[in-house]
Amino acid sequence: MQVIGTAGHVDHGKSTLINRLTGINPDRLKEEQDREMSIELGFAWFMLPNGAEIGIVDVPGHRDFIENMLAGIGGIDAVLFVVAADEGVMPQTREHLAILDLLQVPAGVVALTKVDLVTEPGWLDLVEAELRETLLGTVLENSPVVPVSARTGQGIDLLVQTLQEILIQHPHRPDLGRPRLPVDRVFTLPGFGTIVTGTLLDGTLSVGDDVQILPRGVKGRIRGLQTHKQAEQSAFPGSRTAVNVSGVSVDEVARGDVLAHPGDYRTTKMMDVFCTLLPDTEAPLRHNTEIKLFLGASEVMARARVLGVQECPPGGETFLQLMLKEPMVALRGDRFIIRRPSPPATIGGGQVVDPHPVRRHRRFNSVRLDELERLLMGTPEDILLQTALKLGPTSSNELLAAAGLEAEPGKAALAVLVDQGALVLLGGGRVIVPQGVLTRLKEDVGSQLSDYHQQFPLRLGMPRERLKSQIALDPKTFDALIAWMGGEGILVESGADLRLSEHQVKFSAAQQAQVDVLLREFEAQPYSPPSYKQSSEQVGEEVLRALITLGQLSKIGEDVLLLPQIFNEMRQTVINQIQHSGSITLAELRDRFDTSRKYAVAVLEFLDQAGVTVRRGDARVLARKS
Repeated sequence: MQVIGTAGHVDHGKSTLINRLTGINPDRLKEEQDREMSIELGFAWFMLPNGAEIGIVDVPGHRDFIENMLAGIGGIDAVLFVVAADEGVMPQTREHLAILDLLQVPAGVVALTKVDLVTEPGWLDLVEAELRETLLGTVLENSPVVPVSARTGQGIDLLVQTLQEILIQHPHRPDLGRPRLPVDRVFTLPGFGTIVTGTLLDGTLSVGDDVQILPRGVKGRIRGLQTHKQAEQSAFPGSRTAVNVSGVSVDEVARGDVLAHPGDYRTTKMMDVFCTLLPDTEAPLRHNTEIKLFLGASEVMARARVLGVQECPPGGETFLQLMLKEPMVALRGDRFIIRRPSPPATIGGGQVVDPHPVRRHRRFNSVRLDELERLLMGTPEDILLQTALKLGPTSSNELLAAAGLEAEPGKAALAVLVDQGALVLLGGGRVIVPQGVLTRLKEDVGSQLSDYHQQFPLRLGMPRERLKSQIALDPKTFDALIAWMGGEGILVESGADLRLSEHQVKFSAAQQAQVDVLLREFEAQPYSPPSYKQSSEQVGEEVLRALITLGQLSKIGEDVLLLPQIFNEMRQTVINQIQHSGSITLAELRDRFDTSRKYAVAVLEFLDQAGVTVRRGDARVLARKS
């Protein structure tokens, strides 16, 4: 699942467009509806033509609520950037664009709204030309621009198709095995208790999980999960998630907190970051300047210690050590925004380089500055892991080549990641899979097999080739995955079929009663029992197939069934007769067991096909290999 966020100037039609796309009014507060202006974050969702469900975070456009906007824009996969055709580029258009650029939002579509209000010839072309000039040099420079009208529906289908194409080009959020949910909304419902919402990152949450609210340290348990108002047993990275938490009161959690598994993350009050100042910032960033830091859904006051230079000029870049007034959760690579507290304005942003520096640095410590440069570029382990997450299952040679690492450092980094469990070797090392990807593949296979077992409870397993066609993997990776899951005891291979290890074929009481009657008929007429067709009519096709799979009956011809012990008796008789007399004829086998030609033919042809006997005229002799 993926999440898009809106951005753009106030009254340019963001909420109205979302309502048109989804049928959901994201302005849930009465004041918002009365003023026809978003104040808080709004949420909606809809289905793309390809069946993918997309979450939407609608943010306020008014400058007075820019900090509410920042609480929702951090976890998005793409932006729906809204500019009204009747007004064009406005102040918050530029500020929102600068924020998106600082956050390096990976993809976007520009919606040129309210085109139905444009009547002057050439005006739309002028607005679009100004817009494209504004986008130059930003993350949205090459984004498609789609003229739309939420009122008339013009361009809406094209907008949806364009959003779909953009999202297909950008991968889903990786599962790193340690979930964190930056909380952007907290509320309570009668009978449920505390509920927090946010965009889930870096891992999977499941009902029953123990969780912790950071930085407060309050512990609880997940009582329920919802995605787009649908109850779920698990929530996955990139999904808009509502978590019903037991053991946590509503006043023990607030926007900006992080919900995570206990022990996965630790808070910090000091971090080293790389920061870029906006070119139109009014003044340089001086040492020990007080700033507001926005990271995820968090907002914290901090002092910025400027490292390596006296001050950072507008448009400049530098390392900072941020001294936070309150603890927060941050990871290396997280993007952030900084704002001037008074008068309020966005002045810059960047990424976290070291969320847990061990000490306060001297400002011009060249050794530490060199370390920060290397951290900014990424360690070999960081580069290799990010490449593996991008590639998915791959070989060691392909991974090292794609990462651009030299052989020795690359192999050393690979060994470290395997030792840490971040990467897993399958198929004797022929396939490398990130832990989070492996977890998702294991769940996909388990889900497919579970669905098959529910649909066909009397079948021992799912045909291997059928499962392979439903799991989008190359044959080498699929075989390695199945072998690994077998070794872990998750599934069992039964000939050409696969089943979950806990799956067993069990007949209902009524089915077992029918089976008992049928088997008594086989015992009563062991050498001329009911045919396959008669047996199927008596107990049903699925039950009969189960009896054959379980070895209670042997199918030795198109319409011939025998009890396994009877077939083994006839088989051994054929072998003994040939060994004693040199050959056996169909008539001799028929007469020996007082059966019909139909059953004698089926037994002999089965033995021919099995390579036990060979036909010579009217007789059978033993095959050489027998």
